[in-house]
Amino acid sequence: MNKVVKKQKKQTVESTNTQESYCLILCNDEVNSFEHVIKSLIEVCSHDSIQAEQCAYIAHFRGECDVKTGTISFIENLKKEMHHRGISTIIEKM
Repeated sequence: MNKVVKKQKKQTVESTNTQESYCLILCNDEVNSFEHVIKSLIEVCSHDSIQAEQCAYIAHFRGECDVKTGTISFIENLKKEMHHRGISTIIEKM
């Protein structure tokens, strides 16, 4: 009986580990202010103020910045909220 329980636990761990990860990427634009982008990253992506500011500057100078990773449903929800705020983002599979 112990072998069955151990096997079931192992299968659960394996199925959790095989979930695909996705990344929300902030895109630079010439429309939104740094303040608006930073505030949105704090509110939507749960960044602290320093992390949000760094991401905003990276996107500004490099054109884009990875801001959050997670499951597709989690990342899609963040993308929708950023879109409602007028901020351009894309989703990439990791």
